[in-house]
Amino acid sequence: MGKRIYLCLAKMSESGAEQRFVQEAFDTNWVAPLGPNVNAFEEELENFLNSTLKKVAALSSCTAAIHLALLLVGVKPGDEVLCQTFSFCASSNPVIYCGAKPVFVDSDAETWNMSPELLEEAINDRIAITGRKPKAIIVVDLYGMPANWQAIEEISHRYEIPVIEDAANAMGSFYKGKPCGSFGALATFSFNGNKMITTSGGGAIVCPDDAIKQRAIFLSTQARENALHYQHEVIGYNYRMSNVCAGIGRGQMTVLQEHIDHHKHVHELYTELLSNTDLTDKTDVRVQANPTEDYDSNFWLSTVTFGKDVDVTALCKALNAAGIEVRPLWKPMHLQPVYKDAPAYLNGVSENLFNTGLCLPSGPWVTDDDVRYIVDCIKKAIV
Repeated sequence: MGKRIYLCLAKMSESGAEQRFVQEAFDTNWVAPLGPNVNAFEEELENFLNSTLKKVAALSSCTAAIHLALLLVGVKPGDEVLCQTFSFCASSNPVIYCGAKPVFVDSDAETWNMSPELLEEAINDRIAITGRKPKAIIVVDLYGMPANWQAIEEISHRYEIPVIEDAANAMGSFYKGKPCGSFGALATFSFNGNKMITTSGGGAIVCPDDAIKQRAIFLSTQARENALHYQHEVIGYNYRMSNVCAGIGRGQMTVLQEHIDHHKHVHELYTELLSNTDLTDKTDVRVQANPTEDYDSNFWLSTVTFGKDVDVTALCKALNAAGIEVRPLWKPMHLQPVYKDAPAYLNGVSENLFNTGLCLPSGPWVTDDDVRYIVDCIKKAIV
């Protein structure tokens, strides 16, 4: 069968920058969750966001970042938080960590992200049912595609409900020229091994000012007070990124644009090859695209949907058997057993995407020949 083609494997820089920064951490004995690499990585992320107003704290995961973001906007036990149903569970699980209750909102058909129309409907309905507003809104830039931030932020401001942007997939994506990771009251990134850049495992929280960043750091380091002895007045967490992992991140920043360009190139090639009439005459094949010029996705994963005449489960199995790692689009959270009792505001978009779509290999190790092989395998399975 030859080599296996993976969705998105991490790729280190050819210059070896990651190894140099990690070695520097060992040479100086800065291997704990603080040190020069952490500080420098945070500064580089702030520079990438191109805003003097945004401050970044590097953390152990994006899940940790979402948890801290919820705490920072004041989410408490019993509160309701509006969450995007079409996403990974890490977007909503932190709501449970806070003792709060997720309320799921379906997607729009263009971006696949939270529907502004359903969001407003959900807000008004929750007010009518509970007598109070939801405490926060978590919106995901899924697969790298920006949400409709103009509409969502207008609703957020009108109802005075803070938005947390989950930009785990969207480093290098832009909406109306503004980078993802800079929307909402707070935002989060993931640097897991399969993301646009990696720190092995890790994430970050993007804060509106230094005071909130320092509060995030305080909570992420067990909330230890400034005292000679160990003094704790609130519950804290062990969420800070290590200096070793931050060294990997610094090296990855040197190839970030290269990775973004590669993902976009792979997406363009899929779009070209999957528009072949051999396929389009047989079924409705659509590679997700930027809805308008306002959207500039990094296409972290190229995603494709098929007509309902295609058995996506069977296609997924056939491609995996051919040495190609593919996976279905996310199973919506409102269909997950663990969330069966959560309220949900639905329009059918997320369930249709789950039933008709696949994620295709898109990472920096995926070659043009790999893409051609993948498309040929899709054709053989369908035509």
